[in-house]
Amino acid sequence: MASRGVFGDTSFFFALVAKRDPAHRPAVVAYEKLLKSGVRVVTTDYVVDETLTLTRARIDARTTLTLLDRMERSEAIDLKMLSGERFLASKQYFRKHSDHGYSFTDCASFVVMDELEIRAALTTDRHFKEAGFEVLLPTA
Repeated sequence: MASRGVFGDTSFFFALVAKRDPAHRPAVVAYEKLLKSGVRVVTTDYVVDETLTLTRARIDARTTLTLLDRMERSEAIDLKMLSGERFLASKQYFRKHSDHGYSFTDCASFVVMDELEIRAALTTDRHFKEAGFEVLLPTA
């Protein structure tokens, strides 16, 4: 795992609360290891938005609010906002890699990871591997 932290993607945060998700157990185990080791999970406001929207759609409002509360209170999560230069860099990355299936949120994540020199991601999204990052959860 990267010494500067690991990146937490939507599939990781969703798997933490979705007990039927195939990545649930690996996500819980990975998060527990991070908590014990003091490694921070870096994520973005775009990932939080995507995670809460997905959780609301696939589970329920109560679980979504519980997840939001936990994310806000956790000292292990380092939230990075996507504004100004990061947003412009994300648009540029999105345009440059339009031949891939990357979402805008993926591109924003890659930009933040590059900026912070984070090479590993807690995700099941194969796009992270395709973009050159280490994926720490089983991919679909």
